[in-house]
Amino acid sequence: MDFLSAPWLGRMQFADALALQEEIVARKRYDRRSEDQLLLLEHEAVYTIGRTPDRSSLLGATHLLHPLFSINRGGQATYHGPGQLMGYPIIDLRRCGQDLHKYLRWLERLLIELLSKYGIAATQRGSLTGVWVEDRKIASIGVGIRHWITMHGFALNVSGDLSPFDHIVPCGINNVAMTSMEKETGKVFRVADVARAVEKLALQRIKSLRVASETQLIDA
Repeated sequence: MDFLSAPWLGRMQFADALALQEEIVARKRYDRRSEDQLLLLEHEAVYTIGRTPDRSSLLGATHLLHPLFSINRGGQATYHGPGQLMGYPIIDLRRCGQDLHKYLRWLERLLIELLSKYGIAATQRGSLTGVWVEDRKIASIGVGIRHWITMHGFALNVSGDLSPFDHIVPCGINNVAMTSMEKETGKVFRVADVARAVEKLALQRIKSLRVASETQLIDA
């Protein structure tokens, strides 16, 4: 099954999007024929941090102007808000060789290919998960896994105000510079338009992530 549903959901509160992800993950756990999904949306301004005892990237947190959520993904603090495209793939990795490393690299390559279509030369960067333009970070990736089903995902900076990143240590990387499609090109982009481009590309590339056949799914 190579099908992937990639709906554009508009702007959602973080808590509502989290609840939707959890609902879909729970359904997919017991129904292995349930379609994989890539939820595409924007958030109202919010900070998140992953499952780590080290919360130093929040710089104390009391100064933050937006709500903070601790969630079941890897990684340190980051910011989400208007102008940023959120992609939440809910994919059954039991169909994909149960290979988290392969999945993370697939997400990075997907975004790099997308950005190339806008004339932005983005790359991977050594051991640092995410997508970069030279030494500037344009997309962050943080995933959670439940019963080999993915949740959370990527945040691509399309446009808008990046100053909320200044109140944390983004992804726990000291002195990192955050950038956006708008900053790199000097052009104006609508998040919904970029979401449609992601949808089209993801539908073309999902097959490269899958390894399990329908017979393997039945016999597993």
